[in-house]
Amino acid sequence: MDRDEVGVAKKKSSSRAWLKEHHDDLFVQQAKRDGYRSRACYKLLELQDKDHLMKPGMTVVDLGSAPGGWSQVSADLVGHKGRVVASDILHMDNLADVEFIQGDFTEDAVFERILQAIDGESVDLVVSDMAPNMSGVAAVDQPGSMYLVELALDMARRVLSPGGSFVTKVFQGEGFDELFRDTRDSFDKVLTRKPKASRPRSREVYLVASGFKGR
Repeated sequence: MDRDEVGVAKKKSSSRAWLKEHHDDLFVQQAKRDGYRSRACYKLLELQDKDHLMKPGMTVVDLGSAPGGWSQVSADLVGHKGRVVASDILHMDNLADVEFIQGDFTEDAVFERILQAIDGESVDLVVSDMAPNMSGVAAVDQPGSMYLVELALDMARRVLSPGGSFVTKVFQGEGFDELFRDTRDSFDKVLTRKPKASRPRSREVYLVASGFKGR
């Protein structure tokens, strides 16, 4: 077996292992029973339980929303009098009480559509569960993930109302401490959370920032 064949075999073995882990995952099974779009729903539900992020009538912006798990949870929590605006480069199937805007929110045209969806008003909460396509090379993946978090933080600063909150996935590693300090400059309180639905071996954690100081 040559080097290329060994590489292909390793990839197939890794894929099979991931599929088995995914199939056996208790949160995946629970999501199917509860009618949620993804296991990630339980991450946001735990953050909600601990930090009381959402209340009925709130306006929420969900960045990197596909396949829609966090939007689904948000819509349930803010109710019919609330508003959820979701955005992703990828397609997302329709959800009740969620307005989806497909495109890159860093582009002016897409950002304007988001502003139109919220009637040009400030919002109560910005959430982001975005992550780049992982290559397995830390020197590539970590800067890519930090860049997405910085984009989400910039978006939050542009649309949040004073006192608003921001939640984002972030991977611990190079740049994390600087990001934490940068976030604290804009919010009264910043916490790091590791929900139970976040796989133990993963470096992912969530920053929960509350009390936006305003622009």
